[in-house]
Amino acid sequence: MAAVGIAEVSDATFEQEVLQSNQPVLVDFWATWCGPCRALAPTVDEVATEYSGRVKVAKMDVDHNQATPMRYNIRGIPTLLLFKDGKLVEQMVGLRRKDEIVEALTRLL
Repeated sequence: MAAVGIAEVSDATFEQEVLQSNQPVLVDFWATWCGPCRALAPTVDEVATEYSGRVKVAKMDVDHNQATPMRYNIRGIPTLLLFKDGKLVEQMVGLRRKDEIVEALTRLL
């Protein structure tokens, strides 16, 4: 369940919501059973709030969407992908600290 300001994306909506976005997009690939994913969620929520209007933040449940994770070769979760102008520019696998995520976003803006 995504927090306020975070888009839930699916295989069907990924193209429009992420690749065609006019803002950089941070996509969190996760699953409900994944402990590190649950640990990362509050950090992603904070980033979504702090970067509101500058970066779009989205979540994709890998249990309900397999095509997109396969397309981007996601083998472990959580995985954060950063997109700019429809192109993948950075991938972060595993539980990350907020400062690491902010540093990656700063490079995009």
